[in-house]
Amino acid sequence: MVGDELIPYCTIPAVMESVANGETSFGIIPIENSIEGPVGITLDSLAHKFDLKIYKEIIIPINQNLIVNPGTKMEDIEDVYSHAQAIAQCQEFISEHRIQPHYAVSTARASKDIVGFKNKAAIGNRVAAELYGLEILEANIQDTDNNETRFVVVSKENHKPTGKDKTSIIFSIYEDRPGGLYNILGIFQKDNINLTKIESRPSKKGLGKYLFFVDFNGHIEDKIIQDILSEIDENTYFLKVLGSYPEF
Repeated sequence: MVGDELIPYCTIPAVMESVANGETSFGIIPIENSIEGPVGITLDSLAHKFDLKIYKEIIIPINQNLIVNPGTKMEDIEDVYSHAQAIAQCQEFISEHRIQPHYAVSTARASKDIVGFKNKAAIGNRVAAELYGLEILEANIQDTDNNETRFVVVSKENHKPTGKDKTSIIFSIYEDRPGGLYNILGIFQKDNINLTKIESRPSKKGLGKYLFFVDFNGHIEDKIIQDILSEIDENTYFLKVLGSYPEF
């Protein structure tokens, strides 16, 4: 498996490409955070770039830490580096200490890049600090204690049915008209299928054009889910099944 914690310089598209090319069997990527919401690059990559399946989901509590070179004090720090999501999760701390934030491709890469600079810090986890001989100056600096990230395991195959599964899909409707989205969602209501999540992303085909990401209970091998997807396919411009996998 690959991911930000195991291969420091792996970006989300690189992880997905390694699975798509058969270099690895599984990849772990973040898909949403309880503070910052969806991870846009993951959703866009699933929609537009890679034909991969969500095989499993993992929810992990996230604790962000201020990582520095040994001997560094808070008053020494002028700049802080991290992934955009981590920076966003620690806005109050960054503002309070008047530190200039900078984006990096990953929290691990940010930690490597500050080695040897006492005026620079990184935001990340203990693994990154230990990997590069750094120290944690301040622990748990995220804006809220209830900080969790949902990761998904991607593969080329769907997970087999377990009896307690969920399915993720993306679709777009033909045009922006009253009731268009309502009519699609009504297909689930008609068959008493519970939606666990729905959100929209720009389709990249012009202003006002969106893709809708929907999670719902059931597995693609269930007859009722197959019938629902068939009806949705007949009434949408685009439909892509992202996978069926066990509920966390």
